[in-house]
Amino acid sequence: MRTDRIFARLDREPEPPKIAIPRMSRHRVILFSATMAFYVAIVVAVLASSWLVELDWKVMLFRPYEQWPQMHAFLDYFVVLGQRGPTAVMVAAWLGWRSWRQHTLRPLLALGASLLLLNITVGAVKLGLGRLGPHYATQIGSAELFAGGDIFPSGHTANAVVTWGILAYLATTPRARRWLSVISAVVALGVGATTVYLGTHWVSDVLLGWAAGLLILLALPWCEPVIARAEALVFALRNKWRARGTAAAAPPVPAGTLPGVFAQRSASEDETPVREPVGAASGGRAAGARGPARPPGTGPRPDRPPEPPAAPRRPQHSERSPRPAPARPVGG
Repeated sequence: MRTDRIFARLDREPEPPKIAIPRMSRHRVILFSATMAFYVAIVVAVLASSWLVELDWKVMLFRPYEQWPQMHAFLDYFVVLGQRGPTAVMVAAWLGWRSWRQHTLRPLLALGASLLLLNITVGAVKLGLGRLGPHYATQIGSAELFAGGDIFPSGHTANAVVTWGILAYLATTPRARRWLSVISAVVALGVGATTVYLGTHWVSDVLLGWAAGLLILLALPWCEPVIARAEALVFALRNKWRARGTAAAAPPVPAGTLPGVFAQRSASEDETPVREPVGAASGGRAAGARGPARPPGTGPRPDRPPEPPAAPRRPQHSERSPRPAPARPVGG
Protein backbone atom coordinates (compact mmCIF):
# COMPACT_ATOMS: atom_id res chain seq x y z
CA MET A 1 0.00 0.00 0.00
CA ARG A 2 1.07 3.56 -0.61
CA THR A 3 0.62 4.51 3.05
CA ASP A 4 3.00 1.72 4.06
CA ARG A 5 5.62 3.19 1.73
CA ILE A 6 5.14 6.62 3.27
CA PHE A 7 5.53 5.22 6.80
CA ALA A 8 8.60 3.23 5.75
CA ARG A 9 10.14 6.35 4.25
CA LEU A 10 9.31 8.27 7.41
CA ASP A 11 11.01 5.64 9.56
CA ARG A 12 14.22 5.92 7.49
CA GLU A 13 14.46 9.68 7.99
CA PRO A 14 17.13 10.79 10.49
CA GLU A 15 15.88 11.77 13.89
CA PRO A 16 15.69 15.56 14.26
CA PRO A 17 17.40 17.41 17.11
CA LYS A 18 15.41 18.16 20.22
CA ILE A 19 13.09 21.09 19.50
CA ALA A 20 12.66 23.64 22.26
CA ILE A 21 8.98 24.40 22.87
CA PRO A 22 8.24 28.04 23.83
CA ARG A 23 7.08 28.57 27.38
CA MET A 24 5.01 31.32 28.99
CA SER A 25 7.95 33.24 30.36
CA ARG A 26 7.65 36.43 32.35
CA HIS A 27 8.58 38.48 29.31
CA ARG A 28 5.85 36.85 27.24
CA VAL A 29 3.28 37.38 29.99
CA ILE A 30 4.13 41.09 30.12
CA LEU A 31 3.75 41.40 26.33
CA PHE A 32 0.45 39.54 26.47
CA SER A 33 -0.87 41.84 29.19
CA ALA A 34 0.21 44.99 27.33
CA THR A 35 -1.37 43.77 24.09
CA MET A 36 -4.59 42.94 25.90
CA ALA A 37 -4.69 46.44 27.40
CA PHE A 38 -4.18 47.92 23.92
CA TYR A 39 -6.98 45.70 22.57
CA VAL A 40 -9.42 46.86 25.25
CA ALA A 41 -8.43 50.50 24.72
CA ILE A 42 -9.23 50.29 20.98
CA VAL A 43 -12.64 48.75 21.66
CA VAL A 44 -13.48 51.38 24.27
CA ALA A 45 -12.35 54.20 21.96
CA VAL A 46 -14.64 52.98 19.19
CA LEU A 47 -17.57 52.42 21.53
CA ALA A 48 -17.18 55.98 22.87
CA SER A 49 -16.92 57.47 19.33
CA SER A 50 -13.67 59.20 20.36
CA TRP A 51 -10.89 60.75 18.27
CA LEU A 52 -10.16 57.31 16.80
CA VAL A 53 -13.54 57.27 15.05
CA GLU A 54 -12.85 60.76 13.67
CA LEU A 55 -9.54 59.48 12.29
CA ASP A 56 -11.38 56.61 10.65
CA TRP A 57 -13.65 59.04 8.81
CA LYS A 58 -10.85 61.35 7.76
CA VAL A 59 -8.88 58.50 6.17
CA MET A 60 -12.00 57.13 4.55
CA LEU A 61 -12.96 60.49 3.01
CA PHE A 62 -9.37 60.96 1.85
CA ARG A 63 -9.83 57.87 -0.36
CA PRO A 64 -6.23 56.61 -0.71
CA TYR A 65 -7.13 54.38 -3.67
CA GLU A 66 -7.96 57.56 -5.61
CA GLN A 67 -4.79 59.37 -4.52
CA TRP A 68 -2.44 56.59 -5.72
CA PRO A 69 -4.31 54.61 -8.35
CA GLN A 70 -1.11 53.16 -9.84
CA MET A 71 -0.75 50.91 -6.78
CA HIS A 72 -4.25 49.50 -6.98
CA ALA A 73 -3.50 46.55 -9.28
CA PHE A 74 -0.55 45.32 -7.23
CA LEU A 75 -2.29 45.72 -3.86
CA ASP A 76 -5.32 43.81 -5.10
CA TYR A 77 -3.07 40.75 -5.34
CA PHE A 78 -0.99 41.54 -2.27
CA VAL A 79 -4.03 41.57 0.01
CA VAL A 80 -4.58 37.87 -0.78
CA LEU A 81 -1.76 37.18 1.70
CA GLY A 82 -4.29 38.00 4.39
CA GLN A 83 -7.12 35.79 3.13
CA ARG A 84 -7.63 32.76 5.30
CA GLY A 85 -8.12 30.11 2.63
CA PRO A 86 -5.06 30.65 0.38
CA THR A 87 -2.69 31.45 3.22
CA ALA A 88 -3.80 28.46 5.29
CA VAL A 89 -3.19 26.12 2.34
CA MET A 90 0.29 27.52 1.64
CA VAL A 91 1.43 27.50 5.26
CA ALA A 92 -0.12 24.07 5.93
CA ALA A 93 1.79 22.60 2.96
CA TRP A 94 5.09 23.91 4.32
CA LEU A 95 4.37 22.80 7.89
CA GLY A 96 3.20 19.40 6.64
CA TRP A 97 6.57 18.85 4.95
CA ARG A 98 8.31 19.88 8.18
CA SER A 99 6.15 17.46 10.18
CA TRP A 100 7.14 14.64 7.85
CA ARG A 101 10.84 15.47 8.07
CA GLN A 102 10.87 15.97 11.84
CA HIS A 103 8.67 12.99 12.80
CA THR A 104 6.23 15.21 14.67
CA LEU A 105 2.72 16.58 14.18
CA ARG A 106 3.32 19.64 16.36
CA PRO A 107 3.66 22.17 13.47
CA LEU A 108 0.33 21.18 11.93
CA LEU A 109 -1.42 20.93 15.29
CA ALA A 110 -0.09 24.35 16.33
CA LEU A 111 -1.40 25.86 13.09
CA GLY A 112 -4.79 24.24 13.63
CA ALA A 113 -4.98 25.48 17.23
CA SER A 114 -4.06 29.04 16.24
CA LEU A 115 -6.63 29.15 13.42
CA LEU A 116 -9.29 27.76 15.74
CA LEU A 117 -8.57 30.45 18.33
CA LEU A 118 -8.59 33.07 15.58
CA ASN A 119 -12.01 32.05 14.30
CA ILE A 120 -13.52 31.93 17.78
CA THR A 121 -12.14 35.17 19.21
CA VAL A 122 -12.26 37.39 16.12
CA GLY A 123 -15.57 35.97 14.92
CA ALA A 124 -17.23 36.52 18.29
CA VAL A 125 -16.20 40.20 18.44
CA LYS A 126 -17.20 40.75 14.80
CA LEU A 127 -20.71 39.42 15.35
CA GLY A 128 -21.07 41.00 18.78
CA LEU A 129 -20.22 44.57 17.72
CA GLY A 130 -21.74 44.37 14.23
CA ARG A 131 -19.83 47.31 12.74
CA LEU A 132 -20.33 48.35 9.12
CA GLY A 133 -17.41 48.95 6.76
CA PRO A 134 -16.47 52.27 5.11
CA HIS A 135 -18.28 51.42 1.87
CA TYR A 136 -21.53 50.75 3.77
CA ALA A 137 -21.40 53.61 6.28
CA THR A 138 -24.67 55.52 6.69
CA GLN A 139 -23.83 58.55 8.87
CA ILE A 140 -20.66 60.63 8.84
CA GLY A 141 -18.91 60.64 12.19
CA SER A 142 -20.75 57.59 13.46
CA ALA A 143 -18.99 54.48 14.73
CA GLU A 144 -21.47 52.35 12.74
CA LEU A 145 -21.74 49.78 15.53
CA PHE A 146 -24.52 47.22 16.09
CA ALA A 147 -25.74 47.64 12.53
CA GLY A 148 -25.40 44.01 11.39
CA GLY A 149 -21.86 44.32 9.98
CA ASP A 150 -18.85 42.05 10.51
CA ILE A 151 -15.88 44.32 9.88
CA PHE A 152 -14.44 45.03 13.36
CA PRO A 153 -11.72 43.78 13.92
CA SER A 154 -10.12 43.20 10.52
CA GLY A 155 -10.07 39.49 9.74
CA HIS A 156 -7.50 39.93 6.95
CA THR A 157 -5.10 41.65 9.32
CA ALA A 158 -5.53 39.21 12.21
CA ASN A 159 -5.19 36.25 9.85
CA ALA A 160 -1.98 37.66 8.35
CA VAL A 161 -0.49 38.07 11.83
CA VAL A 162 -1.37 34.52 12.91
CA THR A 163 -0.74 32.60 9.68
CA TRP A 164 2.68 34.09 8.93
CA GLY A 165 3.63 34.59 12.56
CA ILE A 166 3.21 30.88 13.27
CA LEU A 167 6.25 30.25 11.08
CA ALA A 168 8.38 32.36 13.40
CA TYR A 169 6.80 30.72 16.44
CA LEU A 170 7.73 27.24 15.17
CA ALA A 171 11.27 28.16 14.06
CA THR A 172 13.95 25.81 15.40
CA THR A 173 16.91 28.22 15.48
CA PRO A 174 17.21 31.77 16.87
CA ARG A 175 18.42 33.10 13.54
CA ALA A 176 15.46 31.63 11.63
CA ARG A 177 13.09 32.97 14.28
CA ARG A 178 14.44 36.52 13.90
CA TRP A 179 14.20 36.50 10.11
CA LEU A 180 10.74 34.95 10.08
CA SER A 181 9.55 37.43 12.69
CA VAL A 182 10.64 40.35 10.51
CA ILE A 183 9.08 38.86 7.38
CA SER A 184 5.77 38.04 9.10
CA ALA A 185 5.62 41.53 10.65
CA VAL A 186 6.17 43.19 7.25
CA VAL A 187 3.48 41.03 5.64
CA ALA A 188 0.98 41.67 8.45
CA LEU A 189 1.59 45.43 8.46
CA GLY A 190 1.36 45.53 4.67
CA VAL A 191 -1.93 43.60 4.56
CA GLY A 192 -3.50 45.85 7.20
CA ALA A 193 -2.42 49.03 5.42
CA THR A 194 -3.66 47.61 2.10
CA THR A 195 -7.17 47.10 3.48
CA VAL A 196 -7.23 50.75 4.54
CA TYR A 197 -5.97 51.79 1.10
CA LEU A 198 -8.68 49.78 -0.65
CA GLY A 199 -11.34 51.24 1.64
CA THR A 200 -12.54 47.88 2.97
CA HIS A 201 -11.60 48.59 6.60
CA TRP A 202 -11.38 51.49 9.03
CA VAL A 203 -8.06 52.32 10.65
CA SER A 204 -9.40 51.14 14.01
CA ASP A 205 -10.34 47.79 12.42
CA VAL A 206 -6.74 47.24 11.39
CA LEU A 207 -5.35 48.25 14.78
CA LEU A 208 -7.64 45.81 16.54
CA GLY A 209 -6.79 43.09 14.01
CA TRP A 210 -3.08 43.45 14.73
CA ALA A 211 -3.73 43.19 18.45
CA ALA A 212 -6.06 40.19 18.06
CA GLY A 213 -3.52 38.22 16.02
CA LEU A 214 -0.65 39.05 18.36
CA LEU A 215 -2.67 37.90 21.37
CA ILE A 216 -3.16 34.48 19.79
CA LEU A 217 0.55 34.07 19.04
CA LEU A 218 1.50 35.10 22.56
CA ALA A 219 -1.04 32.71 24.10
CA LEU A 220 0.03 29.64 22.08
CA PRO A 221 2.42 28.28 24.80
CA TRP A 222 -0.65 27.75 26.99
CA CYS A 223 -1.96 25.39 24.30
CA GLU A 224 1.22 23.29 24.09
CA PRO A 225 0.10 20.62 26.63
CA VAL A 226 -3.12 20.08 24.67
CA ILE A 227 -1.13 19.90 21.41
CA ALA A 228 1.21 17.29 22.94
CA ARG A 229 -1.71 15.12 24.09
CA ALA A 230 -3.37 15.37 20.69
CA GLU A 231 -0.12 14.35 18.98
CA ALA A 232 0.28 11.33 21.27
CA LEU A 233 -3.31 10.28 20.55
CA VAL A 234 -2.84 10.54 16.78
CA PHE A 235 0.37 8.48 16.87
CA ALA A 236 -1.31 5.85 19.07
CA LEU A 237 -4.15 5.52 16.57
CA ARG A 238 -1.63 5.30 13.72
CA ASN A 239 0.31 2.50 15.43
CA LYS A 240 -2.91 0.63 16.13
CA TRP A 241 -3.98 0.96 12.51
CA ARG A 242 -0.58 -0.22 11.25
CA ALA A 243 -0.65 -3.21 13.60
CA ARG A 244 -4.10 -4.14 12.34
CA GLY A 245 -2.90 -3.88 8.74
CA THR A 246 0.11 -6.08 9.48
CA ALA A 247 -2.07 -8.72 11.09
CA ALA A 248 -4.42 -8.69 8.11
CA ALA A 249 -1.48 -9.13 5.71
CA ALA A 250 -0.09 -12.17 7.59
CA PRO A 251 -0.48 -15.59 5.82
CA PRO A 252 -3.53 -17.61 6.93
CA VAL A 253 -3.04 -20.51 9.36
CA PRO A 254 -3.76 -23.93 7.74
CA ALA A 255 -6.89 -25.70 8.93
CA GLY A 256 -6.38 -28.24 11.70
CA THR A 257 -3.29 -26.58 13.17
CA LEU A 258 -2.93 -24.59 16.33
CA PRO A 259 -1.56 -21.06 16.15
CA GLY A 260 1.49 -19.69 17.89
CA VAL A 261 3.01 -21.42 20.85
CA PHE A 262 0.38 -24.17 20.90
CA ALA A 263 1.46 -25.35 17.46
CA GLN A 264 5.07 -25.58 18.61
CA ARG A 265 4.03 -27.47 21.71
CA SER A 266 1.95 -29.95 19.76
CA ALA A 267 4.83 -30.56 17.34
CA SER A 268 7.23 -31.18 20.19
CA GLU A 269 4.78 -33.51 21.86
CA ASP A 270 4.37 -35.52 18.64
CA GLU A 271 8.12 -36.02 18.37
CA THR A 272 8.53 -37.19 21.99
CA PRO A 273 8.57 -41.05 22.22
CA VAL A 274 5.77 -42.60 24.22
CA ARG A 275 6.92 -44.52 27.27
CA GLU A 276 5.17 -47.67 28.39
CA PRO A 277 4.10 -48.27 31.97
CA VAL A 278 6.48 -50.04 34.29
CA GLY A 279 4.34 -53.08 34.47
CA ALA A 280 4.24 -53.47 30.73
CA ALA A 281 7.99 -53.13 30.50
CA SER A 282 8.60 -55.78 33.16
CA GLY A 283 6.13 -58.03 31.42
CA GLY A 284 8.06 -57.60 28.18
CA ARG A 285 11.31 -58.52 29.87
CA ALA A 286 9.75 -61.59 31.46
CA ALA A 287 8.43 -62.68 28.10
CA GLY A 288 11.84 -62.12 26.60
CA ALA A 289 13.39 -64.46 29.13
CA ARG A 290 11.08 -67.27 28.03
CA GLY A 291 11.24 -66.71 24.30
CA PRO A 292 12.61 -64.59 21.52
CA ALA A 293 11.84 -60.91 21.59
CA ARG A 294 9.20 -59.61 19.19
CA PRO A 295 9.14 -56.22 17.51
CA PRO A 296 7.26 -53.63 19.57
CA GLY A 297 3.73 -52.86 18.54
CA THR A 298 3.05 -56.26 16.82
CA GLY A 299 0.88 -57.58 19.64
CA PRO A 300 0.52 -61.20 20.81
CA ARG A 301 0.67 -64.09 18.34
CA PRO A 302 -2.78 -65.20 17.23
CA ASP A 303 -1.91 -68.97 17.19
CA ARG A 304 -0.84 -69.23 20.85
CA PRO A 305 -3.07 -68.71 23.85
CA PRO A 306 -1.94 -66.26 26.40
CA GLU A 307 0.43 -67.80 28.90
CA PRO A 308 -0.68 -68.15 32.50
CA PRO A 309 0.99 -66.01 35.02
CA ALA A 310 4.17 -67.40 36.46
CA ALA A 311 3.89 -69.38 39.67
CA PRO A 312 5.16 -67.71 42.79
CA ARG A 313 8.68 -68.51 43.69
CA ARG A 314 9.49 -71.00 46.42
CA PRO A 315 10.81 -69.54 49.64
CA GLN A 316 14.49 -69.53 50.27
CA HIS A 317 16.16 -72.30 52.23
CA SER A 318 16.84 -69.89 55.04
CA GLU A 319 13.15 -69.71 55.63
CA ARG A 320 12.67 -73.50 55.99
CA SER A 321 12.61 -75.09 59.41
CA PRO A 322 15.72 -77.27 60.01
CA ARG A 323 15.21 -81.03 59.54
CA PRO A 324 16.08 -83.20 62.58
CA ALA A 325 19.27 -85.25 62.24
CA PRO A 326 18.78 -89.07 62.02
CA ALA A 327 19.41 -91.02 65.25
CA ARG A 328 22.50 -93.13 65.30
CA PRO A 329 22.72 -96.41 67.19
CA VAL A 330 24.82 -96.25 70.29
CA GLY A 331 27.85 -98.43 69.86
CA GLY A 332 28.81 -100.88 72.59
